Amino acid sequence: MTLQIIGAGVGRTGTYSLKLALNQLGVGPCHHMEEVIFNMPVQVPLWQNIVKGNYDWRAAYQGYASAVDWPTAAYFRELHQAFPTAKFILTQRSAESWAESFGSTIYKALAERHVFPAEMQDWLQMVNDVVARTGFPPGLDHHGLMQAFNAHNAAVKAAIPASQLLLFQVKEGWEPLCRFLGKPVPAEPFPRTNDRVEFWDRISGQT
Repeated sequence: MTLQIIGAGVGRTGTYSLKLALNQLGVGPCHHMEEVIFNMPVQVPLWQNIVKGNYDWRAAYQGYASAVDWPTAAYFRELHQAFPTAKFILTQRSAESWAESFGSTIYKALAERHVFPAEMQDWLQMVNDVVARTGFPPGLDHHGLMQAFNAHNAAVKAAIPASQLLLFQVKEGWEPLCRFLGKPVPAEPFPRTNDRVEFWDRISGQT
């Protein structure tokens, strides 16, 4: 199986809702950081090697037809080279609201990763490395996060041909996504999930 759809949007831009939507449209299974969390013994070593520059995409995405969220979003250039016919989706939201959300969830967890159980440390270190590679190293303030977020989005738009790239906000719902993918619009509402409470529950193993 080869990747057909690649999400270039970073975490906290609606990537989990997009994952659910892609699965529902029949263009999954969709890889997401949750897949890494649920399969750490296999996935974490694969992504540790990718962080070191050993790009074994076939192994990392074995069994997946699409991928969104981190760690995928950190490697949009490399993935465009590896999968030149894939369609890319850049999930977006305002830089202000993203920085506030990211700063109080993922970024906070990474800054405090020493308090998490030992069995999560390799995963957290990999996530920290991937997030830093995307342009969000430790220690940025709110304004710095906003600038880095805008820079990432600009880099995606510069690297991916417009004909292969959908700029998408999950609040837009099914229509632009289905039009881009050539899929009929489902009768069910567009999935909306992964608010901040769910995020903390997920990484603490409560869901």
